[in-house]
Amino acid sequence: MGKKTSKKVVSKPKAKKIAPARPAKGKGQSTRPAAASASASKQAPEPARTVDASGADEPKRKLGIRGAAPWAARHAAKHAAEARARAAVPPPPGSARATIRIPSGAEEIKAKIVDLHNAIGEIKTLRKNLPANFFEVGMVLHTIQARKLYEARGFGTFEAFLDRELDLGKITSLRLVRIVEVFYREPALEYGLERLLYVMNILEAPDKPVPAVPTPPPAQPAKPALPLHPPMPVKK
Repeated sequence: MGKKTSKKVVSKPKAKKIAPARPAKGKGQSTRPAAASASASKQAPEPARTVDASGADEPKRKLGIRGAAPWAARHAAKHAAEARARAAVPPPPGSARATIRIPSGAEEIKAKIVDLHNAIGEIKTLRKNLPANFFEVGMVLHTIQARKLYEARGFGTFEAFLDRELDLGKITSLRLVRIVEVFYREPALEYGLERLLYVMNILEAPDKPVPAVPTPPPAQPAKPALPLHPPMPVKK
């Protein structure tokens, strides 16, 4: 019998796996792998919504501040509801909360403040030529006094308003008001401001004696004439 010849099976060498070349690190290039960037780009899944028995979506539960007691949020909501309920009820008279409410007659007070502001501006304009416009100034002051517009600015009396708000002076302003009450416009303008102020000064102080017009002293009686002497003889 012939000898069996054994054939050797020669295995092929396995190809070596070559790792992909890494990009060179440079300015503006990221060193993170592509897998990390791909996973970061994916959006997180939306949280599942709970559905109640009626089929409507239940609102997401609001969690409180981390580290706070679990009942703090409930107590805060309860206190807010109680505060809203108290604010809806009108405060009793004499309460401290009553000062927060709008005072009665607020619109009337606002209208008086506007009228007073306009009157003061008109007086400042007319005051530039007071000898010619003194009667108009007196009429504006008389309106302020009659309507009590000064009370809208917190002044208790008309005199206090004249001292603080006007540059005319209290005495002159009061005399201008008196001129409007006593005289008509045409005669007042004819006599002029200086004469009318002098007249008002006399009318305001009736107890003081009015200065009399100076008169010349009375003439002294003449001395009786002496009898004439006879002529003296002329010496030779």
